[in-house]
Amino acid sequence: MKRYGFAFWGLLPAQILMILTVIIPLGIVIAVAFSTKGDYGGFEFKFSVDSFQRLLFSQGWTDELEYNPQYMIIVGRSIALALATSTICLIISFPVAYTLALQSERNKTILIYLVTLPFWTSMIVRIYSWVLILSKNGVLETTLNSVGIRFGSEGFLYTNGAMLVGMVYSYAPLMILPVYAAVEKLDHSMIEASHDLYAGRARTLWRVIIPLTWPGMAAGFILVFVPGLGAMLEPMLLGGGKKMMMGNLIMNQFGIDRNWPFGAAVAIVLLALIMIVLMIKSQMGTNARQEQA
Repeated sequence: MKRYGFAFWGLLPAQILMILTVIIPLGIVIAVAFSTKGDYGGFEFKFSVDSFQRLLFSQGWTDELEYNPQYMIIVGRSIALALATSTICLIISFPVAYTLALQSERNKTILIYLVTLPFWTSMIVRIYSWVLILSKNGVLETTLNSVGIRFGSEGFLYTNGAMLVGMVYSYAPLMILPVYAAVEKLDHSMIEASHDLYAGRARTLWRVIIPLTWPGMAAGFILVFVPGLGAMLEPMLLGGGKKMMMGNLIMNQFGIDRNWPFGAAVAIVLLALIMIVLMIKSQMGTNARQEQA
């Protein structure tokens, strides 16, 4: 204790837990990604980069490598839907969070309870509710048909739009809460000073409110983007398996296809994308602190 001090011994349990639950499992995933697929599924510890190569190329009739974009399309769809979900959630959540912050303490408690209420229900049940709403002859189509609006023979379900709606609905509370926390700490004297300097509402929003609440908005964006990137239930139920995302691809490789090295390779790509986003957010936070200093 005297040699290393409490800073070492006090953090040692947390460090051991991180090694056992994060570092070692991540090392296993990396090792599996660079292994060879077994004859009957699974993997064999023989070094190979075929799994990463398969992300971009496939073998032709004469065993030459040909560029195959099918998996890059899945990666691109995952990124696009995660970005769209995060952006829409931010646009929706900011006015909701701002309205929450202006309520009385009693109303705040009730409204925050209502925001978190969907988390008390199983995710599968919530997504299935959208299947009933968006399906052929479902609630939405029946309502539109009653007012003379026809969508088409295929309905709303099993499209990228249906997946986007389900993801926005599922992850919006994850955006509302951190934005609300940032708005609640907002110094309203800064808003009053902006109005005293003859700034309109739009200018006050862009030059005062948004910069001061940006940390909460950035945190909410990350909280939505990360699970959105690896979403599985929305593509399965609302996409009907026709619109695959990275989460479904990983699940299929470890399940039906039994190609563990390729599944681990896709998982590493997913982890790399998440790390890039976190690094960008960290750099933006560092730049903001430097500007304030």
